[in-house]
Amino acid sequence: MRKLACTILAMLAIALVGCVTINVYFPEAAAQKAADQFIGTVLDGSAHKAPAADKNAPAQDNPSPAHQPSAMLLDLLVPAAQAAEVPNLRVQTPAVQAIHERMRTRFETSLKALLDSGAAGFTRDGMVAMRDAAKVPLAERAQANATVADENRDRAALYREIANANNHPEWEAQIRATFAQTWIEHAHAGWYYQDAAGAWRRK
Repeated sequence: MRKLACTILAMLAIALVGCVTINVYFPEAAAQKAADQFIGTVLDGSAHKAPAADKNAPAQDNPSPAHQPSAMLLDLLVPAAQAAEVPNLRVQTPAVQAIHERMRTRFETSLKALLDSGAAGFTRDGMVAMRDAAKVPLAERAQANATVADENRDRAALYREIANANNHPEWEAQIRATFAQTWIEHAHAGWYYQDAAGAWRRK
């Protein structure tokens, strides 16, 4: 009788696991940390330090030896599904590194001057736009527009590459939104940015 009960419980457990939907949620905290580090090194040459993991956090209790057979079976089968719900975010790829180097160089050689003068600013969708072309001498406007276009091309490629590197292209819009907010947070005093309504504000 006991053997029959265990068999039934095992079959029920397998059926239950088969019904588990593996939902991979966008790792917002990991994306924020990645954006903070990436943007910090582009604009300031450094990044804010992320808080270290709490080593004093209590460890999970060991499972009780009184576990029932069905619970033990679920413990073996479900963890993989649970782990998939809290993914890490892969950011360090050769493509991302190449984009970072181009953006860092561009910022130092031309983009910073456009931001400092108020000619360009950060948009609400994670890009850069010419805000007031009159602040750029006429002879330099074509180059300024090219700088903005190159920057936006790299930014779009960055958000797409991070999403693809994590095998979740559907995350691109969320990655872009996270970076958009972080660009504005890292903006220097006096720089322009767009608020949620699209109006230009000065930091």
